[in-house]
Amino acid sequence: QVRLVEYGGGAVQAGESLTLSCTVTLDYPERKICLGWYRQAPGKEREGVAFIGGRGLPTYKDPVKGRFTISEDNAKRTLYLQMNSLKFEDSAMYYCAAARNFDGDCAGYGWWGQGTQVTVSS
Repeated sequence: QVRLVEYGGGAVQAGESLTLSCTVTLDYPERKICLGWYRQAPGKEREGVAFIGGRGLPTYKDPVKGRFTISEDNAKRTLYLQMNSLKFEDSAMYYCAAARNFDGDCAGYGWWGQGTQVTVSS
């Protein structure tokens, strides 16, 4: 199993920055996983935000490209999401997610954290 716990959400003004953290606990250290961030706003479907793929390369969805940066600290077993130039439409519950990594291919995000709320006021 994989346990994910998010931190760092809060209320900010548009244009400000926020960094989310996600601590990752593995059932055994050798387990290979992919990590990513999703978000869900009220009345909307959950959507992907940013991912670290099976080969360690970051990818971003269009709404956050150039503003958000995903990174991980393997020593601390922590995933980060640096969010700059926040917009009202970035307001959502943000979730850390993990997927099994099969030789570089991510096999569906099935492990989830409890979420952390980000609220951006315009």
